Amino acid sequence: MENPTLSTDTAVQKPKWIRVKLPTGKNYRELRTLVDKYKLNTICQSGSCPNMGECWGEGTATFMILGNICTRSCGFCGVKTGKPLEVNWDEPEKVARSIKLMKIKHAVLTSVDRDDLKDMGSILWAETVNAVRRISPGTTMETLIPDFQGIHKHLDRILEVAPEVISHNMETVKRLTREVRIQAKYERSLEVLRYLKEAGQNRTKTGIMLGLGEEKSEVFQAIEDVRNANVDVITLGQYLQPTKKHLPVKRFVTPEEFDEYGAFARSLGFRHVESSPLVRSSYHAEKHIH
Repeated sequence: MENPTLSTDTAVQKPKWIRVKLPTGKNYRELRTLVDKYKLNTICQSGSCPNMGECWGEGTATFMILGNICTRSCGFCGVKTGKPLEVNWDEPEKVARSIKLMKIKHAVLTSVDRDDLKDMGSILWAETVNAVRRISPGTTMETLIPDFQGIHKHLDRILEVAPEVISHNMETVKRLTREVRIQAKYERSLEVLRYLKEAGQNRTKTGIMLGLGEEKSEVFQAIEDVRNANVDVITLGQYLQPTKKHLPVKRFVTPEEFDEYGAFARSLGFRHVESSPLVRSSYHAEKHIH
């Protein structure tokens, strides 16, 4: 799940390098007009992503499927937790038409967790990828998926529709996983990433947030663990607290430290690395397919 922007109320003062860029540019303005006119739903807007202007300018946007109520209650995420609504089987068509209307070159699809469903939402996931292929055949895709509790038959549905990139976020280091991702497991997420690659997926990807109280040695270990699962792409960015009810920012990691993690990741052989304070898991997503 994308980590949204920081609330104005936080105990830790934002440093100068955490500055939300004001969206600009002709492409951004055109997309914003379409989104407002047709009431299209993007995580870029609902998550107040600091990179929205840059990504929309490049023809990249992120869409969330399976509703906006999650069955999990992760301490970092601004998405509502509770009993989700019924699955809307018209959603794949609507998302695909939105992508075509917006002339999106590269779409990132993500979703809430749907542990309430027998298939955990994997069938609608596959139908959405197929709908985008049918309606907007020139659009490439990244699927930022839940762990589906590590169940292979659900993961196989994503593999069968073969998006250009399959992503699953580790979110944090091993020690903090239980606090940050209450219903998730560090080893299970690693196993999901490992399974996707072993099953033949061309590009796999993960993201990690920093500033939640992790030690530097733990970040290096997490990067190494991910690479040992044969993941191709890794993103590292600063955690920003959505509201006062969410986990606090323990510290703002300096750009120099992000550079250090990025250099380490590149030395391990990742195909693509994004590591800086304002990076989100879909930042420069269009570059991760090559």
